[in-house]
Amino acid sequence: MTDQPAGPAQPEPSPRPRWCGGQRRIGLTGGIASGKSTVGRLLADRHGLPVLDADLYAREALAPGSAASRAVLERYGPTVRAGGEAEAVLDRAALGRIVFADAAERRWLEELVHPLVRQRFAEELEQLAAAPVVVLMVPLLFEAGLENLCSEVWLVDCEPQQQLQRLLARDQLSAAEATARIAAQWPLVHKRSLADQCIDNRGTAEDLETQIQPLLTRSDLGGPGTTW
Repeated sequence: MTDQPAGPAQPEPSPRPRWCGGQRRIGLTGGIASGKSTVGRLLADRHGLPVLDADLYAREALAPGSAASRAVLERYGPTVRAGGEAEAVLDRAALGRIVFADAAERRWLEELVHPLVRQRFAEELEQLAAAPVVVLMVPLLFEAGLENLCSEVWLVDCEPQQQLQRLLARDQLSAAEATARIAAQWPLVHKRSLADQCIDNRGTAEDLETQIQPLLTRSDLGGPGTTW
């Protein structure tokens, strides 16, 4: 493995095609610690929208006893084992240190988990076919090429230094570990040109809500507009 993190491939210069069905599907993305989860909670709690969380599905994919979890344990052995032999629980912190330090290992893990996450999205979207609006919260939406699941994409944006500070405070990482995790995603400056809307998270939670409400009532963003 290499000692230095390698960033992902650079984004395409223009947005990829969007989903064109009758349901309004909001793809919610951003960088790590940019504030996606905060916006997702606002959309769920204050606006009653179903929010499908890619991070949750990824955790489910690596649950103890799952095929993906067994594949990870077979590849890395006791380095990523948290429990005893019987439990076979993944040490997610140890796994993170491996994949964020080596781009090839990160790609291997993504190729294992991303198809499982996409399948969960397909299942949930089928269950929610009658819902007028659905939110797909996907940190690696652009990197994984999942824009075609969404009628529009909202990017939660902030300054790089804010990202770093929030990540350090949230996950108790070293500066080097936090920097490596940010570098593993496309920079926010590149994602801005690919998103349909940017939500500025340089301020307060109240500032976020004042931006969200007008976006929800607009009818010119992909699917049908809805007044809440």
